[in-house]
Amino acid sequence: MPHASTPRQLADAYVHDLADLDPGIATALGLRPHDDRMPDNSPVAQQAHDDLARRVLTDLDGLEAAAGPQGLDETERRCAALLRDRLGIELEASAAGEHLRAVRNIGSPAHGARSLFLLMPTSTHDDWACIARRMARFPDAYTSYVDSLEEGRRRSLFAAPRQVETLVDQLDEWVDAGAGSTWFHDFVSAGPEDLRAELTDAADTAASAVADLREYLRATYLPAAEGTPEAVGADRYLLNARRWMGASIDPEEIYAWGWAEYRRIDAEMRGLAEQLLPGATPVEAMRHLDESGRRVEGVDEVRAWLQDMMDRAIGELDGTHFDIAEPIKTVEAMIAPPGSAAAPYYTRPSIDFARPGRTWLPTLGRTTFPVYDLVSTWYHEGVPGHHLQLAQWVHVAPQLSIYQTTIGSSAGATEGWALYAERFMDELGYLDAEERMGYLDGQMMRAVRVVIDLGMHLGLSVPDDSPLAPGQTWTPELALEFFRAHSGRPRDFLESEIVRYLGWPGQAISYKLGERAWLAGRAAARAAHEERGEPFDLKTWHMAALSLGALGLDDLETELSRL
Repeated sequence: MPHASTPRQLADAYVHDLADLDPGIATALGLRPHDDRMPDNSPVAQQAHDDLARRVLTDLDGLEAAAGPQGLDETERRCAALLRDRLGIELEASAAGEHLRAVRNIGSPAHGARSLFLLMPTSTHDDWACIARRMARFPDAYTSYVDSLEEGRRRSLFAAPRQVETLVDQLDEWVDAGAGSTWFHDFVSAGPEDLRAELTDAADTAASAVADLREYLRATYLPAAEGTPEAVGADRYLLNARRWMGASIDPEEIYAWGWAEYRRIDAEMRGLAEQLLPGATPVEAMRHLDESGRRVEGVDEVRAWLQDMMDRAIGELDGTHFDIAEPIKTVEAMIAPPGSAAAPYYTRPSIDFARPGRTWLPTLGRTTFPVYDLVSTWYHEGVPGHHLQLAQWVHVAPQLSIYQTTIGSSAGATEGWALYAERFMDELGYLDAEERMGYLDGQMMRAVRVVIDLGMHLGLSVPDDSPLAPGQTWTPELALEFFRAHSGRPRDFLESEIVRYLGWPGQAISYKLGERAWLAGRAAARAAHEERGEPFDLKTWHMAALSLGALGLDDLETELSRL
């Protein structure tokens, strides 16, 4: 690591050193477009990551001491605080062995290995040659992943069986021989003809590695994991909540607040359901919209519809509520590959904008798409949600650091902004009655997440005034029943969500808690301006807030209130 004289220089050097260790980071950031290595998911690689983090924290101690009594300036102070918090919690998670049981239906090393190919450039012959080389090395990622799972098995650190079974089902879909092809063969089919043999051989190799991992999980890991509880308990839950949010939480306070949010949103949904379909419950009104509401027919058609929606949002919001830089005005709507989790998601642009930000819609085999539950979701995933925030971070990276604007982020600040963005579009009057029902359904989903994520993992009781199962202790089955009674989403989506919460403890609550911090920060900033007799310009506040870079929730509200 080259000598750094400021925390920001240290943070940038850390990113580049981390990219040396992890080609997934390099590809995600666009640092080395033709890096053909696969990630090393082994315990040895994790130890190298931990050693690097410790060296960085030692160097950071030195830089803070050298700053003397006057301390660091504000920009450097924020970077230092972020670096210390993020690296510290990752070291705690490593010491707890979280990487040795990373089996879940989203965001696992198994998913990360495949998703790398979706982030690689495909414009030139050299691009496809790199894909062929990397795909031929695909087994490296899964062999090293198994090494970590085996170390977890040796230490009796397991993922719960439901997570294993779900991942096995996803791997089945990736290499479904009944379809006559695999995801890997479909992906390389777009490559140049003179590389056909190399690409096909590489796809064969990757598909074989997936089949081998599937067999290992099914025949070796799953029997050993039998009896592993799905609830992770308080210690693991609080550790992971800090990991995903950058905040320490009071579970009792948040559980009570989650129920209050559930009741508030439920009352609003009931009033809107009466308007849409007199006498109907919210779920009945949404079933009516599924059958009789506006819709888009066709997978290609819905992708084009979502693209047009984001392009229009950029055109209408730029100069009024945001100042959107030119590179940020490009965002691509994509269809998620088969075998993905059910929820839509966003991938960031590369640090040079050569690869744009992208939103991804999992179709789950559907070809008809009701509009009411897509609109606010794409304000969340696209503009003014994830894309506007995360692409703005890339734009301001030279004034901050690559670390603050990419891998230093946590879900509380980013998912919180995306929920704030949905609410802001509602405040602006962008949503008609159908679309507001979808927006409120999304709000309800995030409130229910708070309740059931805490409830399932910490073994909490359902309040006595609950409309369902009062006094009972939360179980996954009860959580699904409660979710189905309060959501317009299809059952397969909700089942996927329950598995996600069980395998990713503490992440699901970051959405609503992040939104709470963004709203409180805005209110505090407005009040401070009014107290000083100054006008509060929301566009100016938005752009200053979006240019702060990553912050943990423990710091976010304070920083927002100062703007």
